[in-house]
Amino acid sequence: MNLGYWRTSTTEQSEERQVISLKEAGCEERFIFGDKITGTSNYGDRPELSKCLLMLREGDTLIIHELDRLGRSMVEMLVQVNNLIERGVHIKTLDGRLSTKDMPEELVKLIVGVMGYAAEMELKNIKKRTAEGRAVALNKGVKFGRKRAYTQGQEAQVIDLRTEGNGYGSIATSMGMSVGKVRRILANNGVS
Repeated sequence: MNLGYWRTSTTEQSEERQVISLKEAGCEERFIFGDKITGTSNYGDRPELSKCLLMLREGDTLIIHELDRLGRSMVEMLVQVNNLIERGVHIKTLDGRLSTKDMPEELVKLIVGVMGYAAEMELKNIKKRTAEGRAVALNKGVKFGRKRAYTQGQEAQVIDLRTEGNGYGSIATSMGMSVGKVRRILANNGVS
C-alpha cells in the first residue's frame, strides 16, 4: 500500500501541488496525510505525520515530495528513515532522489545522510540570509513587529493619567484600552 505525506511551512502555502503529485504517484486520497507546520518542528508536533507513520506496515511505501518533508535536521531524518527501513517500510521521494525499494540498505543510509546534511545546511543558509536581511532593514529604519494600535496623543494621555496617580484599570477604562496595553505604553516610556 502507498501512503503519502505532504508538509507546508506556513498556513499561507498551499499543499495542492504536493497532494496532486501524491495522487499521481498512486496514493489514494484517504491515505494522504499532511501538516501545515515548519520543517524544524518536532515530530510530536505533527499529528498527521504521526498518524501516517503508525499506519505504515511492512511492505508499504511512504511517498513524499522531497526528503525534507520529514524534517530538515539530518539526525531526525536519519532516525526516522532508519526506523522505517527496520520496519520494512519503503520510502520514495517524488523528486527522484530516493527509492528504497530496489536499493541496498547501506546505500539508502548513505544517500539519506547526504540529503539530510544538504537540507540542514540549506536551512542554516536561509536563517543566515534572513538575519542579514533583517539587519539591513533595521539599519534603514524599518520597524518590525505589530504596528501600534494607538496614537502618540493617546500615548501621551496614558502617561499623563498615570503621573496624576490614576491606576492601570481606571486608565484602561477611560481610554478604551486593555490593562496590558496601558502597561506596555507605560513600560515603553519608562513610567511605572
